[in-house]
Amino acid sequence: MSVDESPHTKSPGNKGEPSLVEVPRFMGRDIPPLDRLVIKVLPPVLIATVILLVILNPVGAAKVISNMRTFVTGKFTWLFIMYSIIAVAVCVWLAVSRVGKVRLGGPKSKPEHSKFAWYSMLFACGQGIGLIFWSVAEPIMLREENPVIPVGDAGASEGGIVWSYFHWGLTAWAMYCVVAVCLAYSHHNLGKTLTFREATVDILPRWAQRGAGVVVELLAIIATVLGLATSFGFAAMQFSSGVTSFTGLASSPLTWLIVILALGTLTAVSAFFGINKGMRRISETNSILSIVLVVAVFVFGPTLFIISSLSQTFGSFITNFIPMSFWTDSSITAEPLESWQDSWNGWWTVFIWCWVIAFSPFVAGFIARISRGRTIREFVIGVTVIPSLIVMIWIGVIGSSAIYYDDKTDRGVSAAVAEETSSGLFVMLESIPIIGGLLLVVATILVATYYVTSLDSGTYALAEFVSAPKKSGPGFRVVLVASIAAVAVVLLTLGGTAVIDTVQTGTIIGAFPFSFVILLMIANLIRRLIKRDKGIRRLEKEVNDPSPTKRVEYLPSGEAVLVSHEHAPAEQAPGSGGK
Repeated sequence: MSVDESPHTKSPGNKGEPSLVEVPRFMGRDIPPLDRLVIKVLPPVLIATVILLVILNPVGAAKVISNMRTFVTGKFTWLFIMYSIIAVAVCVWLAVSRVGKVRLGGPKSKPEHSKFAWYSMLFACGQGIGLIFWSVAEPIMLREENPVIPVGDAGASEGGIVWSYFHWGLTAWAMYCVVAVCLAYSHHNLGKTLTFREATVDILPRWAQRGAGVVVELLAIIATVLGLATSFGFAAMQFSSGVTSFTGLASSPLTWLIVILALGTLTAVSAFFGINKGMRRISETNSILSIVLVVAVFVFGPTLFIISSLSQTFGSFITNFIPMSFWTDSSITAEPLESWQDSWNGWWTVFIWCWVIAFSPFVAGFIARISRGRTIREFVIGVTVIPSLIVMIWIGVIGSSAIYYDDKTDRGVSAAVAEETSSGLFVMLESIPIIGGLLLVVATILVATYYVTSLDSGTYALAEFVSAPKKSGPGFRVVLVASIAAVAVVLLTLGGTAVIDTVQTGTIIGAFPFSFVILLMIANLIRRLIKRDKGIRRLEKEVNDPSPTKRVEYLPSGEAVLVSHEHAPAEQAPGSGGK
């Protein structure tokens, strides 16, 4: 099955033989018309209302959202820390236990993408763009002071790199992975739609499932649209900074508008042609350019310093991983927190974990979509270990070079980061002899292509959330891209950077309720895997059989069942909640 095809559309077979079907066959629940209307109409109304309120009263909105962020940071830092630990623990269990042998899509399914294409796509949609800037900004901003990591003879600069490994490496990817595997098993093995609703609600009592499903889907759609729109706005500003670094052209609202139109058009083309022709090729280009950038910095930059720093910081990360994972800064709970800015975690760990949770709907949804045919063990290792190693090498090379040139230029890189976070990378690259100017161009192109792949993957996930169980065509995905670009234009032209900052922070605050949805979904996955017996394995084969001996019929409740062509007793789909 092509990843662009509907999971339940039938195609004709030869006369006298069972019809061929595209797999997995749809075994979820058809959404009632009223629920579908709410899911399609309410999110744009709520989003438009939020944006209007922020634009009309940016100061008041910023104050309200800041107070909410302070409340979440002061009262629930422990929750985000424990959630991240649970995500890592569940990934370890999935990888080492017997359930790791379960193949997504059934025992006969094969991967649809090469490993290079697979890694490229999941990395590009997961956090490629974040590393473009934070690989310089975070080591620089944390080089003077950070918790847990002992300060050595060279000061705290080692700690800045180690904390960057932690925030962008294994734990962040485990948080994406645990959500993605919930969606992937639900979709590829049980025939559910690729939505949070279908992956979550059957653990709840029957009376609560319909209402909870609507709420879960609304949260996922709103988080996806606002997250993509604000990121699109920042993409325009950051790409403009890159162009300014090697052309001297001033960054302005007109430049931002041109960038949004250009990136939006490129994304629309990619979305129209689909994952295989569009997203895959751009993602592979990302990977090649990223390798070129890192290798060039390593070879032409402070090579000996980079090698020494990699050895030292890798060892420090391994030593301090557990203390960093459990660090909650408990002293801030002794008195009520006046502002989230008074908490180190408020600036860093809680902020980044909230951002990961807020981006989980579209990142995990896309990773799940492209991962059919891989075992759960292969999936977990591929989504956590491999990207984490890539992240650490990237940060180790780029971050170490930034610290080296920061010292050589009398804190010139630090000054650039303090003025504009996104400019730190470009200032560092300018310091590299011989090829610094060329690397500025490469980095600017990477900003564009990484944002295109993020928006592309988000569009696919959003189309699934809105259209499921119906198929979303390429035209609909193009419309979604245009809509998100339009929101970004409104945010920039009417409100400017302050409004985008406010909406982005509000999106992160939205991660607080969504974290409970994810915890519920994880519990449901564990329940499903533990209860996976011979009957469920047999049903998984039927759901993924292109020449089935059974057809799908529906109960009055809307639940799907498999019925043999010989009219054998109906078997209820696994994970459907019982009668």
